[in-house]
Amino acid sequence: MQKTDTFALVGGDRRQAFLAGLLAEDGYTVIAAGLEETELPCRVTGCTNPGQAVALADWVVLPLPVTRDGTALNAPFSRTPILLSDLAESLTAGQRVFGGNLPPAFTAALQGRGVRAEDYFAREELAILNAVPTAEGAVQLAMEELPVTLQGSRCLITGFGRVGSALARLLRAMGARVTVAARSAAARAGAAALGCGETDMAGIGGERYDVIFNTVPARIFTADLLKRLDRNTLIIDLASRPGGVDMEAAAALSLKTVWALSLPGRVAPKSAAAAIRRTLLTMLGEVAP
Repeated sequence: MQKTDTFALVGGDRRQAFLAGLLAEDGYTVIAAGLEETELPCRVTGCTNPGQAVALADWVVLPLPVTRDGTALNAPFSRTPILLSDLAESLTAGQRVFGGNLPPAFTAALQGRGVRAEDYFAREELAILNAVPTAEGAVQLAMEELPVTLQGSRCLITGFGRVGSALARLLRAMGARVTVAARSAAARAGAAALGCGETDMAGIGGERYDVIFNTVPARIFTADLLKRLDRNTLIIDLASRPGGVDMEAAAALSLKTVWALSLPGRVAPKSAAAAIRRTLLTMLGEVAP
């Protein structure tokens, strides 16, 4: 079989299955491996051998995240484990591999084989597109966990980047009383422009909140800070690893904490897949460095 504008999608969750279908709708040949335990869209060819799938492809798309343990591909719908080392050996010089949060060691191994490895999770456009489903998913979690409505609830958002600002707009539209804690004076001004209360990080423990949404990917909720929070506060941590909350300290204090990783893929996998598709096609259209 001659390679011609062929994608191989290997591993991943429902985002990868939807992404395969979207790329097939665009007219590409799409082969999917490591997705045996989920339904594949029409026009997508399933393959039980990941090595064979990537050997037939011009472009290989790996999941977000690529791995959870540094050894095996993140492939919850695969019938058998897929080792990153085996996958690397199946790739040949000249191929392009796209992955979300690519491990440095794996990237180096691919580059050593003449394979161009690119991290779509590092792209700004994907971060912007993912902000809305992340915010919607956070609101859904809060509605499931809180004993009260979000309307009138006291909500704190720590950090005011893409996700924080999208979340603030959504919560404000629902009638929540929103305060934003941010280090930057410009970020706090942006929050004030949306009608939110504002504070710096030092003021987090000074007020009572029904729910706290953390978007800062750094351990800001230490044991000392957690002790200053009301015990009925719900904490939803939206930060990527290592997260922003000392989970052991939160558990010891009986603070209800939810670490909500990969929300776009959990609550809106088709929308998340569309965002990845758009990012991939932009990357393919760029001139190689």
